[in-house]
Amino acid sequence: MTILVTGVTGLVGARLLPRLVEAGMDCRALVRAGKEVPAGVTRVEGDLFDPSSLAEAVDGITDIIHLAAVFRTQDTDLIWKTNLEGTLNLITAVKAHAPGARFIFSSTSTVYEAGSHPGREDDELEPQQDYPASKVAAEKALRESGLNWTILRFPFVYGDGDGHLEGLPGLAAAHKLHPATRLSTIHHRDIATAIGLALKGAFDDRIVNITDEAPTSVYELTSLVGEPLDPSSEPLAAPWRFHVDGSLARRLGFKPDIRTVYQAIEQKLM
Repeated sequence: MTILVTGVTGLVGARLLPRLVEAGMDCRALVRAGKEVPAGVTRVEGDLFDPSSLAEAVDGITDIIHLAAVFRTQDTDLIWKTNLEGTLNLITAVKAHAPGARFIFSSTSTVYEAGSHPGREDDELEPQQDYPASKVAAEKALRESGLNWTILRFPFVYGDGDGHLEGLPGLAAAHKLHPATRLSTIHHRDIATAIGLALKGAFDDRIVNITDEAPTSVYELTSLVGEPLDPSSEPLAAPWRFHVDGSLARRLGFKPDIRTVYQAIEQKLM
């Protein structure tokens, strides 16, 4: 098994790649010039925007974990260029040089709009914001590619010193989130668990939500980092927003090791 990983310097990739290496997997990392990779990883220089640079990266691989994405920016052109065009270029390279490879695509639970239930994999999707809309478009391209594909939709990711939870108070204030809004969450350790199952084929040709067992209110989460939102007794207009249904993943064998944010804090895994 030879795995190509993209987005290795990002929030998820920087924590996933060392775990893959520790598990004894032969990993390549697609990086731009000047970027280093962890020990035990084969560095392949390339750029998702340069299709000619991708042939070497994908040649001979058995699997690809595509994590590279852009989301927190006002540059909507860059969001679409990276998340859709970059993915299309990678799909094309894999079809040409490694057509038998499994293509694991990292997506997001923000594709789900506020509905009448937690977000489910078979929901109709028409996200209005550029980041989730670009992800939906990339998902569609992959599903129609003819490759062996897996799409994993992750909710709010945290842990391993990534600072993401610590940044939630600012995000919540900027987006005017009601303090009772409940977020589905996932620890980096359990992202690695889900990726491991995907590499074994457990999720082939499926879209799967990967989440822990306890959606937690924004008020509680911000309190945990010492910056609680102002309390409110106003009705919550969209109670299922940011809350995803993880039952399919459970049926397919996924079981989170870190079941709640409180467990992560107790075990000092933040």
